[in-house]
Amino acid sequence: MLKIVNGQVYDPLNGDRGEVRDVYIEGGKVVDTLSTKIAEVIDATGCVVMPGGVEIHSHIAGAKVNSARSMCPEDHYDHFKKVTAITRSGSGFTIPTTFLTGYLYAQLGYTTAFEAAVPVLEARHAHEELQDTPLLDTGIYTLMGNNYLIMKVLSEKDDSARKNRLRDLVTWLLTSSKGYAVKVVNPGGVESWKWGKGSVDLDTPVPPFGVTPRGILLGLAEAIKDLRLPHGLHLHANHLGEPGNFKTTLETMYALEGYPIHFTHLQFHSYGMTKRWGLSSAASEIAEYLNTRPEFTYDVGQLVFGPATTMTSDSPMQFRLHQMTGNKWISADIEMETGSGIVPLAYKQSNLVNAIQWCIGLELLLLTKNPWQVSLTTDHPNAGPFTAYPHIIRLLMDYDFRNEMLEQLPPKVAQFTNLKDIKREYSLEEITIITRSGPAKDLGLKHKGHLGINADADVAIYRLLEDKEKMFARPAYVLKNGKVVVKDGEITQSLSGKSFLVDPDGSKVLPPDLIEEFAKYYTIALANYAVQDEYIIHPEVIACD
Repeated sequence: MLKIVNGQVYDPLNGDRGEVRDVYIEGGKVVDTLSTKIAEVIDATGCVVMPGGVEIHSHIAGAKVNSARSMCPEDHYDHFKKVTAITRSGSGFTIPTTFLTGYLYAQLGYTTAFEAAVPVLEARHAHEELQDTPLLDTGIYTLMGNNYLIMKVLSEKDDSARKNRLRDLVTWLLTSSKGYAVKVVNPGGVESWKWGKGSVDLDTPVPPFGVTPRGILLGLAEAIKDLRLPHGLHLHANHLGEPGNFKTTLETMYALEGYPIHFTHLQFHSYGMTKRWGLSSAASEIAEYLNTRPEFTYDVGQLVFGPATTMTSDSPMQFRLHQMTGNKWISADIEMETGSGIVPLAYKQSNLVNAIQWCIGLELLLLTKNPWQVSLTTDHPNAGPFTAYPHIIRLLMDYDFRNEMLEQLPPKVAQFTNLKDIKREYSLEEITIITRSGPAKDLGLKHKGHLGINADADVAIYRLLEDKEKMFARPAYVLKNGKVVVKDGEITQSLSGKSFLVDPDGSKVLPPDLIEEFAKYYTIALANYAVQDEYIIHPEVIACD
């Protein structure tokens, strides 16, 4: 048992906006009173008390992450942690190893993180790595936007049969992968690239079945809604990173109005185009529309200057990035399910394009009126490492500091962005929302992101400092399941987390015709395809309601 006293509590879901009150913890949960007067006491005088951070979109486990670790030894030379009596060793900056990933998240006050893109074929590997990542509750998003079986079912003519079969197929793919949500990356575009075709728009027919990205998105969005999954469609839209792509982003949003959609790393999808085909900001157009659509949420994918390792299932985009930079490159064809690509690079303040990208992410965050629609991410490690969150928080909360950074960028940035004109500063309540309460709500995790009765006792306590980067970089205490795991920024004990799963109300059996297709094209036997229960040590099924 434990009580936190004299802290300024920020718990937006329960209306706490810095009021001084005590928080009681027993049995790994927040309670209204303790069953005995004997309890450990944490005096949080001069501190803010928040729920543990919730990472909604990050690439921290699985085959592509492990491949990136192997192809980028330079990422590990100067960034390593020696073994101690409590912690294991680890290395890496943009792509830290499993144990180090858990420690680094915990040292920022984060206690939950989701791996953002996993094909079913590689889900067993991803779960093994997540089991090896301490101090975090985790889950995976299952890739479906370029899946052969999905497109085959979507190509069927009978509307009623197609809808029911798609619903069952989504269920089967989620349960086979032990996944939490449906992820779509460049819908149809990856499959089109595999067939030697070019980029696709929403209504471009995609081989081999002639379905369109619009059909893929609407079909999956309807299936997710019908299955009542706790998290909506997790969407990486078409034309990522291309000048002028905001038009495709808006067209996609128009098509999906009324469905709960989470748009990923939206900074990369909010680009205008100059008269000479260069990059400009279209963040105001995107934010203006989002402000009218409360059913849509997004994570920002804020760019961070310095080294990064880009990795995504959007293999055609990664090929273009390799061609533009000349940097080393890995591409993979994940059989019948998706593609993948990895390109390491560095974002530079002196580079005009990178500077514009940096501004666009901040503009989105500052122009979106409702913070419950926004989650703070760097699309780790694509736009930079998650360890930059304290720096980004300071940029959001400190207008003068933001302007100081802006003045260090190429002067031409002012011609193509609007950041200099935005004076909004985030409050501590809004920071709590975009890093904790909002992501938890978006994910349907009713026991996360708040400090109300029966919430998981995941708590972050920060000393209240004027410099918000220093404040959020070194928590005074972090609690996981009611146990102190970080004190004064140092790991004090290591715990295993839970794995979040869903169990949708659809068929768990693949129909005979799809079994035949599976046997015809896959290199793995159907009996060996699904992730066995033994790979999930501490499962927790989140209800589909």
